[in-house]
Amino acid sequence: MKLHNLLTQDMIIPELESENAEGILREMVRFLRKKDIVSKEKELYEKLVQREKLGSTAIGEGIAIPHCKIKRVKNPVVMLAISKKSVDFCSLDGKPSNIFFMVVSSPDNPSMNLQILAAIAHLVRKSGSLAKKILEAKNISAVMDVIREEEEKLNG
Repeated sequence: MKLHNLLTQDMIIPELESENAEGILREMVRFLRKKDIVSKEKELYEKLVQREKLGSTAIGEGIAIPHCKIKRVKNPVVMLAISKKSVDFCSLDGKPSNIFFMVVSSPDNPSMNLQILAAIAHLVRKSGSLAKKILEAKNISAVMDVIREEEEKLNG
């Protein structure tokens, strides 16, 4: 599964305003609501917060993958948001996060959800500098190029 096939340019927030985890989640949920991808903003936000309470989705190296399952989502939603500010997302490595991949999927297809999360985590682990490269990208198109190039390095 290729992340650059799931993530589209119109699903990237190039610069988040929020400076804390709750604000980041709210901003990302609001973005999905404005695009009419989700209708129940409060429900999605609460599910994401519940998931964070189970354990942080910040996987280290400046990257977090907030995710949840929600019934009214037919196709998995993958989005990316970038924060130039360092945000404490309770990362496993104790470092702040700047890059947020959000995955929202249907509970009816749990394997798809796991495949997407695994693809992101694999890319982050193998790349080693994904967050740095995304932060250095000049625009959304360049962000997509970074993701595509890093995946091609891994997958040949």
